[in-house]
Amino acid sequence: MTDTHDAARLIAALLGPAEPELTCEECFEQLDRYVDVTLAGGDPDLAVPAMRAHLTGCPACAEDFESLLAYVAADDAPRT
Repeated sequence: MTDTHDAARLIAALLGPAEPELTCEECFEQLDRYVDVTLAGGDPDLAVPAMRAHLTGCPACAEDFESLLAYVAADDAPRT
């Protein structure tokens, strides 16, 4: 990552989202659905409104999302 990219992420995190977002508890409750819709090629932001804003501003939940996404994608991969 570049210094400019890091600075932009820091500023965005400090300012918070411009749109509504979920709480961490709500995020945790909806994370499976968000991952499933993402992997199915659907529109996860339509399926779980306000999730993206939360994931953008919450590094812990974003890490959970990335981990779950990678796990489910690997588990769904065809076996040879």
